[in-house]
Amino acid sequence: MDSIEKIVINNLYKIFGPDPPQAMELLRNGKNKQEVYEDTGNTIGVQDASFSINQGEIFVVMGLSGSGKSTLVRMLNRLIEPTSGEVLVDGENVLTMNHADLVNFRRSKTSMVFQSFALMPHLNIIDNVSFGLELAGMNKQQRYERSLAALQQVGLEGWENAYPKELSGGMQQRVGLARGLAVDPDILLMDEAFSALDPLIRTEMQDELLKLQDQHQRTVVFISHDLDEALRIGGRIAIMEGGRVVQVGTPEEILQNPADDYVRAFFRGVDPTGVISAGDIARDNQPTSIWHTSQGSLRAILEKLNDMDREYAYILDSQRRFRGMVSIDSLRTTLEHRTAATKFEDAFLADAQAVLESDSLQDILPLVASHPWPVPVVNEAKKYKGVVSKNRFLRTLYRAENGNASVQAE
Repeated sequence: MDSIEKIVINNLYKIFGPDPPQAMELLRNGKNKQEVYEDTGNTIGVQDASFSINQGEIFVVMGLSGSGKSTLVRMLNRLIEPTSGEVLVDGENVLTMNHADLVNFRRSKTSMVFQSFALMPHLNIIDNVSFGLELAGMNKQQRYERSLAALQQVGLEGWENAYPKELSGGMQQRVGLARGLAVDPDILLMDEAFSALDPLIRTEMQDELLKLQDQHQRTVVFISHDLDEALRIGGRIAIMEGGRVVQVGTPEEILQNPADDYVRAFFRGVDPTGVISAGDIARDNQPTSIWHTSQGSLRAILEKLNDMDREYAYILDSQRRFRGMVSIDSLRTTLEHRTAATKFEDAFLADAQAVLESDSLQDILPLVASHPWPVPVVNEAKKYKGVVSKNRFLRTLYRAENGNASVQAE
């Protein structure tokens, strides 16, 4: 199914300082961020950002401190007013909304979770979670029902009458997340939401977010400076430097084809076998044949392999689902010893098994290393997607570790 664009950002700028128009003119004339600051005293927060975010994905924006990532996310709901550009949400430009429409947009369509828990110590947990709903004018029964449901989603059912001081840091961050979820937003904006937590608790919160995403498929824009976090939760990642969006792509795409030395340095030291999946490098370049219930086509497959000078064939059904593998040797042996009871699948290689396209290279390494044939790759429906050969596997690792372009088809 094709992806649906939820948020589209076009030529978005934010310039802080006394004369943004003057700074914009200098940028158009080729000046860089530092030169603009020296000439005008204006600071470029975000420069000409253009990309889209798909409905239902976790989209991570990452970069070093001062790269503009927090400024960018705050412009999506106009907590920071952009200098110029467009932010389209479901086709509607947020930058042209009047005050009433903007307030409604923030209350009903988006919610934001910050690094700071920002819980009010004098309110119990359910009142902290329902505070935004109260401001929106929702009656007590409705807001409590929604808040209890949100607390249940983050695993804090039964803590609604406690106070923030009674909760650990991780639990307090769960309350902050529940407050964002209580609005039941289409879009969840998370600005370094887990960065203040201890590593173990941070991992638990990442797991919680992924679990919630499986249940509700919200569009999540997640700001982070932590590469491990970005790789763990991000479907796609935008890398920012000096206010510019340098590259947007899946972790696999960025790792295999970094846009420049800055991105390459960001990903240096990342183990590619944990990031790149079997589906990313599978190639449909091996002989295939349709599975039959009789032995009649065994000789035809053998002749086909001999003609192509290939050792193995991958047997699929009429729906391209993987059924098994045969080799020249297994076909010859089956034909030499066939009887009236011989079946087509008697020629199948007993220890040939497929891997899922979502399996990482780390997952499939034992199979690739221990078998002489290219390992078949299938999707969740068992449909054949191609194979991963030893050569392909090793070339991918070499290219990824050296920051070169992705491997070409063999």
